[in-house]
Amino acid sequence: MPPLSRRTVLMGAAVAMLPVAGPVAGRAAAPPGWRLMMVESDSCHHCRAWHAQIGPGYAASAAGRAAPMMHVDIDGPYPDGLALARRPWITPTFILLSDGAEAGRIEGYVGERYFHPVLEEMMRDAGLTLRP
Repeated sequence: MPPLSRRTVLMGAAVAMLPVAGPVAGRAAAPPGWRLMMVESDSCHHCRAWHAQIGPGYAASAAGRAAPMMHVDIDGPYPDGLALARRPWITPTFILLSDGAEAGRIEGYVGERYFHPVLEEMMRDAGLTLRP
C-alpha cells in the first residue's frame, strides 16, 4: 500500500472533527416556542449594562412574557438544534428564536431607551403577538 499523502491525512482529520448528528451529552436542546437568546461575554461592557438596566425587568415585560430569555456565551456551547442565519460575533447579540430557528436579530446594545421599542418591532415583524 502506498504511503498516505499529506492531503489525505488532513482531510481525514477534518472529517473526524465534524460534529456528529444528534444531541451531544451535556448540552441542552433548543427549547420549543418563542425564545430570545442573548449571546454575551464576561468581558462585554455592554452586556453588563444590559443586565443592570434591562435584565431585572425583562421577564415581567410584554416581550419577556412572549419570548423568555436564555443566555449563551459567545464561545458556546450553543443549544443543539439551533438554526441560525450566521454565527454571532458581536456581544451582545439578541436572537429571536421560533422553535430553535432564527426569526430576527439585534446586534449590539441600543441602550436602555431604545431596547424595548427595537425588540418589540423585531418581534412584530417576525409574527409574534405581544400582549400588554
